[in-house]
Amino acid sequence: MAFTLEDIARQFGGKVVGDPAHRVGSLAPLDQAGPEQLAFLANPKYLSQVETTRAGAVLINAEDLAKLAPGSNRNFIVTPNPYAYFARIAQAFIDLAAPKRTPGVHASATIDPSAKVAASAVIGPNVTVEAGAVIGENVRLDANVVIGRGTQVGDGSHLYPNVSVYHGCRIGPRVIIHAGAVIGSDGFGFAPDFTGDGDARTGNWVKIPQVGGVSIGPDVEIGANTTIDRGAMADTIIEECVKIDNLVQIGHNCKVGAYTVIAGCAGIAGSTTIGRHCMIGGAVGIAGHVTLVDYVIVTAKSGVSKSLLKPGMYTSAFPAVDHASWNKSAALLRNIDKLRDRIKALEAGAGAAAGEKA
Repeated sequence: MAFTLEDIARQFGGKVVGDPAHRVGSLAPLDQAGPEQLAFLANPKYLSQVETTRAGAVLINAEDLAKLAPGSNRNFIVTPNPYAYFARIAQAFIDLAAPKRTPGVHASATIDPSAKVAASAVIGPNVTVEAGAVIGENVRLDANVVIGRGTQVGDGSHLYPNVSVYHGCRIGPRVIIHAGAVIGSDGFGFAPDFTGDGDARTGNWVKIPQVGGVSIGPDVEIGANTTIDRGAMADTIIEECVKIDNLVQIGHNCKVGAYTVIAGCAGIAGSTTIGRHCMIGGAVGIAGHVTLVDYVIVTAKSGVSKSLLKPGMYTSAFPAVDHASWNKSAALLRNIDKLRDRIKALEAGAGAAAGEKA
C-alpha cells in the first residue's frame, strides 16, 4: 500500500516541499532507498547522501534543507524532528503490513472462570489467566503467557511469548513486554540469622515475604528477559513511558520516573529511586537505597554507589584503550601508593630544606 506525501503530511504533520502527489510505500536508508521509498536525515554528517539519494522523498528539518544546493527536484517533508517522524511512520507501515489478529481465546488457553477478559482481546495458545485477573480491551497475550491471580493488564497492551506476570501486578495501557520477561517475581529479601564465628557459625538466611506488587504505567516498553521484582510491602513502580532494554534487573521497591530509558544488562538494586528523563547506559550497576534526580545520565558500565543529586552526566567506567596502553596504565595503578609515598617524602624534604635556609 502506497501513500502520497500529502496524505502523510496530513496525518503526521510537516510541510511537503516538491510533489505532494508522489507516492511512497515503505522506508529505507538514504543510500539504499528507491523512488517509491521514504528516507530520513537525522544526522547532518550524512547530508551529502541527500544530494545523491534515489529516495522518493526525504524527511528533513528546515536547517538541513537550507544547506542543500538550490534547484533540486527532490521531494521533502520538512519537520523539526525527522527521526521521531520516521518512527511514527514506521509504526503505521508495520501496523498496515501485520496480519490482523482475530479476537478470541485459543482453545488451548486456560482462563479461570473468575477472570475478566475483554471480548476484543487476543489470547494465544497455552496462555494461562488466573483467578480474578482482568484483561482489558484489545490486549494481546501471545503463546505461553502467564497472568497471575488478581493481575490487571491495561487496554491495548501486548505481551509477547513466555512473559510471566505474577499475582497482584498492574500493567497500564499500551504497555509492550517482550518475550521471556518476568514481572513481579520475589524481591531479593533475606534476613541474616547467624550466631558464632568461623567453623562454629550456625544459622540461616530467613526469607522476607514479598507482599507488594509491581505497578507499570502507560506506554512503557520492557525488553526480552528483563526482570522486575515485586515490592516487599509497597509496590515497585515504573512510571509512564519508561523504556527498558533486554536483560535488565530492577530490584524490589525501586521507582523509575517517567520517560527514563535503561539500556541492556543494567542492574538496579532494591529501594532505588530514579528520576524522570534519566538515561542509564548498558551494564550500569546501581546500589540499593540511592536516589538519582531527574535528568541524570549514567554512562555504560559505570557503578553508582551513592545518590546523584545534581542533573548531568556521570561516568566511572574505564574507557577502552589498546592492550599495551592498558598494561601501562594498570602498572601505574598498582604502584600509585608507592608514588604517593615518594611525593610526600619529597614534599617533606623540600619543606625541611626551606626551613633550614630560613
